[in-house]
Parts: sequence; structure tokens; C-alpha cells
Amino acid sequence: MIKPLLAFLTAFAFALVLMPVVIKYFKKKRATQTILSYVEEHKEKNGTATMGGIVFIIVAVVLSFVFLSYNTTWFVCLLVSVFFGILGFMDDFIKIKHKQNLGLKAYQKVIGQLGISLIFALFIYFENKSGTIYLPFSNLKINITFWVIPLIIFVLVATTNSVNLTDGLDGLAGSVSLVYLFVFSVITAIIAFKQYSAGETGQMLENIKNLSTLSMIFAGAILGFLMFNTNKAKIFMGDVGSLCLGGYIGAVACCLGFELLVPILGVCFVFSSISVILQVAVFKLKHKRIFKMAPFHHHLQMSGLSEAKVCAIYSATTLVVGMFAVIFYLI
Repeated sequence: MIKPLLAFLTAFAFALVLMPVVIKYFKKKRATQTILSYVEEHKEKNGTATMGGIVFIIVAVVLSFVFLSYNTTWFVCLLVSVFFGILGFMDDFIKIKHKQNLGLKAYQKVIGQLGISLIFALFIYFENKSGTIYLPFSNLKINITFWVIPLIIFVLVATTNSVNLTDGLDGLAGSVSLVYLFVFSVITAIIAFKQYSAGETGQMLENIKNLSTLSMIFAGAILGFLMFNTNKAKIFMGDVGSLCLGGYIGAVACCLGFELLVPILGVCFVFSSISVILQVAVFKLKHKRIFKMAPFHHHLQMSGLSEAKVCAIYSATTLVVGMFAVIFYLI
């Protein structure tokens, strides 16, 4: 447990030092966010530096080789988050270059997401030589054979898009991701302890230890970033950050067979996506809106809640759900 905590503190300190440098660099390069014209509440944010999420990649890549001995599983998991981050960087770069809020075309982004997810899903399936997934809150596992491939693809694509949709207010996606990764690390630590107490010393236990440490590295980097991202933000994470985080959150769960745990711990991410789907579906069917604006966090903001209040609600919801999950794993 000492190594993950040390990794977290080191990542936090590294990000804290790195962020002012990144902000200064992107401001100098005029890498700023263009705000959509119909988001009245965000007009004052126009021109805020973006792509701050590149710090997640730098910190994770550097410190993973400091705190972890090489292992294919955690390396591939890290690689997935980096490639999703690169996809997000391309999206951000186009937005900045053309001074608009439209980056990659939807089909281009989907093709990129599906490509990365497919390669990762095939790796997991052939590496494990099975399609084993764990049922939440139990030691039960089932083998869904090759069906694990489409499941992993769905989890990765859904997670990256959900985190991306949640990244709409200062500190929102970062704070929710931070709480998620903390809870996930606690749960994996509990599972590792139970396995160790039962005398198990296999590859699964080694993977849990490594990925718990890597998760804490990401958490530390996020906390350092949030020191400069909470309202009023000095820099946004951009798609490079949201896709990187979404890619990691999905990949780390799939590496351990915890795919079904993602929508539970990531309930706020899931609701962001559901609110958009419902808004679009109802509008097309009945030409009515059920929310003032989607995703739901914009509805709350337009209802009079401050950005800080919305972030607190989302973070608290994630924490409460996470604590219930921890309790079930302790029982």
C-alpha cells in the first residue's frame, strides 16, 4: 500500500510543477479554447488555454517506469490511454488551428476509437486465452469466450465518450475521475489483500498491484491539474485529457476483468451519456427537450447552480456509490 501512496504524492508534486510550464507554453502558442456561441454562461471562458490534459500523459509515462517494473499488462494499459490521448490531441489541434469548437469529424473520431479498442480487445483475449470477467461485488467469474472482445470495445468507446461529455465545466471531469480512480484503487487493494491472504500469488495478483499503483499515478496527476482547473480555470484538459482518462479508466478495468464495475463506479459518466441520448431521442420523436441543455450538468448550471456546486454534486455522488461498492467488497 506504501508504493501506491508514494506514487500518488510524487505524481501530484510532478504535475504541480509541470502545470505552470504547460499553461505558459500553450498561452504562448495561443492554444486556446473557442467556446460554442450558444453556451451563454461560458462566453467569458473564450480564449482559456487548453490541452492541459497532456500533463496526465507525461506524468503517467515518466512515473510508471519509476515505480513499476516492466510488465506487458500495465504497459499495454498505459499505451491505450496514450493513444486515446493522441486522438484527443489531434481533435484539439484542429480546433485550435481553425479557431472553432469543431475538431475531428464524428466518423473520424469513432474510427480512431474503434481501432484502438479493437486492437486492445484482441490483446486481452489472446493474452488471457479466455474471455473471463468478474461479477461485481463477488469472487464469481464467468467465461464469455470471444464475446469479451465486443464487450471490451463497447466499454472503451463508451467510457472515453462519457468522460469526454462530462468535461463541460471547470473541474468536473477531473474531480469525478479523481474520485473514481481512488475508489477503484481501494477496491483493487481489497481484492489483492484477499487473494494474498488466501495464498494466491499468481499473475492476477501482480497485475492488480501494478495497475493499482498506475491508477494512483493518474490520480495524483489529476489532483495536480485540478489546482489550476477548478473555477475559474486557468487551463482546460481538452480532448487530449478527457480521452486519455476515459481510455485509461476503461482499459484498467478490462485488464483485470472488471468491465461490469465501470458503469457502477462511473455512474456520473454514464448519466452524462444517457442524458444526451435521451435529449436527442425525445427531441427527434416529440420535438421537445426534457433538459434545458444536455449533458445534464449544463441543465443544472442553467437551473442556477454554480459550477463548483455541480462539481461537488457529481463528485459526492461518485464517492457515495464508490463507498457502497467498497463496503460490499469488504463484506
